[in-house]
Amino acid sequence: MPLRLNPTFGAALAASDRPLAGMWLCTGNPVVAEIAAGSGLDWLLIDMEHSATSIEQVLVQLQVVGAYPITPVVRVPSNDAVTIKRVLDVGAQNLIVPMVSSADEARTAVAATRYPPAGVRGVGSALARSARWNRVDGYLADAADHVSLTVQIETTAGVDAAADIAGVEGVDAVFVGPSDLSASMGLLGQQTHPDVIAAVHRVFAAARHAGTPVGVNAFDPAVAEAYLDAGADFVAVGADVALLARASEALAARFVTARGASGERESY
Repeated sequence: MPLRLNPTFGAALAASDRPLAGMWLCTGNPVVAEIAAGSGLDWLLIDMEHSATSIEQVLVQLQVVGAYPITPVVRVPSNDAVTIKRVLDVGAQNLIVPMVSSADEARTAVAATRYPPAGVRGVGSALARSARWNRVDGYLADAADHVSLTVQIETTAGVDAAADIAGVEGVDAVFVGPSDLSASMGLLGQQTHPDVIAAVHRVFAAARHAGTPVGVNAFDPAVAEAYLDAGADFVAVGADVALLARASEALAARFVTARGASGERESY
């Protein structure tokens, strides 16, 4: 029986009348992924760059998340054609490629998602979940329609080249990473420094001029709201590990620190 694949992240952005809110999945845990998938958020970022998440864990998370009305996006660890091929073959339809700082690097990422002659993706659809083992009619001919590519701008060079990057054919969206961008600007750890925010806004303007959706990472709610007001089409507003860390710290503050070392509540 012929099967249909889900709409891509690019299609979701194009169809939405509001910005899309998402969160990161860094634990690699399928139960955490399922909890997040049922949250009511629009998209999830399964991260392979700054976590121990393996390709096997990506596969399981895609399977789990697939039962829910939310769009999974996988961030690969680097702009590497072999890694991109494998992540696509396990069924990822939406990729984020980090550290893209030039139009040539964006074109390299696009080529990795396309079969020849348009690109360099290796052909293995009969063996892979991507085409549901050749149960998706016409997958080889239409594979580009089933894949959405977001490139991540995270350096001063990327900001300078943002217009060219956003204009590369096959780039469906641009995602700004203020953490690495601040480091590239000599402002390590200062994601909300006015100069960093100004650089993010420069990318927004360049992407809008190119007609390409643009998003940003912003875990601080006030910062996320400000970027939404500035025209972000999508925002990552939290992460599983960060939510767990802050919530567990709040429990400790209430039930350990506030009661003092003796176990008795301190009087003030």
